[in-house]
Amino acid sequence: MVLARRKVVYMLLVAVLVLFLSPFGWLVITALKAPSELRAVPIHWWPHHLTTENFSEALTFFDYLGYARNSLTIAALYSVLITLASAWAGYGFARLDAPGKRIVFGLLLSTMMMPTIITLIPTYLLFVKAHLVNTYIPWVLWGLCGAPYLVFLFRQFFTNMPKELEEAAIVDGCGQIRVFWRIFLPQSWPVIATSLILSFSWSWGDYVAPALLLDDDRTTLAVKIATGYVNEHGTGLYTLVAAGAVMYIVPVLILFLILQRGFIAGTATSGLK
Repeated sequence: MVLARRKVVYMLLVAVLVLFLSPFGWLVITALKAPSELRAVPIHWWPHHLTTENFSEALTFFDYLGYARNSLTIAALYSVLITLASAWAGYGFARLDAPGKRIVFGLLLSTMMMPTIITLIPTYLLFVKAHLVNTYIPWVLWGLCGAPYLVFLFRQFFTNMPKELEEAAIVDGCGQIRVFWRIFLPQSWPVIATSLILSFSWSWGDYVAPALLLDDDRTTLAVKIATGYVNEHGTGLYTLVAAGAVMYIVPVLILFLILQRGFIAGTATSGLK
């Protein structure tokens, strides 16, 4: 009976895995097709002649590596700054006492229910008046503000740490800043890994903000892949789009593979007390 249940569970998991991987699989298959096969009727579910020319052409159709460098710069700045800012805010909510702390924390979490589109136009107007359009400063400012969800993760993790560690450091003459940098932050590697993966993927995959704030020469790879693969008649070159999108996913996969143990531990333990 137990073995039969396990087989059913495994079959369901495999079915869910296939369901989630099918869009990416179709993207890879499209990237390996010739343009003529993409327009074939009936549909060629599998390419008759596999080709990798789409990948090399996708790299040279425009300055793919240059736009990738723009995306990497923005994503790295944003992920590092937002991780540090969220960790510091989470430490304050977890270990410091202040009047109304619970109310402020509740208000902070409530902002997660606010759709981003509501603040898009006011944010753009503020950056225009501050002459920060077509610069990477907005991502620096967003990073320094932290993120409510990441603050919540750090707060939950720091709350669970033994108070004796903090008291021993204070007795040795450490202030709150040194306690945070020397003791709490190094111990929070699982949450740091989680924060880096999430924030990097948020920034790396963002289309709206770069399209709104950056000119074509400084924009990100996400915008350029969506708009740059067209012929002289303005028709989309979808096999190149698919090849560029496949390569676009690689940095996030690499980051996840490097930090996956910390990511799993961070998401599994941050809500426990």
